[in-house]
Amino acid sequence: MPIKIWYIWMIIAALFVVGEIFTAGFFLLWFGIGAAVAGVLALFGLGHVWQLGSFVFVSGVLFVVSRRFAEKFSKKQPPGIGADRVIGKEGMVLEEIHNTKNTGRVRLKKEEWRADSDSGEVIPVGNQVEVIRLDGTHLVVKKIKEEE
Repeated sequence: MPIKIWYIWMIIAALFVVGEIFTAGFFLLWFGIGAAVAGVLALFGLGHVWQLGSFVFVSGVLFVVSRRFAEKFSKKQPPGIGADRVIGKEGMVLEEIHNTKNTGRVRLKKEEWRADSDSGEVIPVGNQVEVIRLDGTHLVVKKIKEEE
């Protein structure tokens, strides 16, 4: 007894929906709905071209519509939220910042961050620095005050 193709489409749809549960954003859900539509068409006896075409079409349309809907209603994150909040802040060098040796730690208030020098210069312990930008999980800093 051969496996009916609509079973396969429904299993694929279920996998996409379960995958959506474990991922951020609505990306896999639309493929799950597209696979379910293809499964229904297979159940009614339409051919593989119709099934595959409906899967691609339905998934694509839902994906595009959802992105436009999300962009319309989601706000851009204001500055000063998340890791961007440290840009422009001053801190103290705890471990010598040496880009080629890949060393450097800075304390900003109560937080410690890995740091790189913006100019490539070595910044000794005890110097005051200002955060210029973030590069991944590292702060990029410039020296503002020599150690006394």
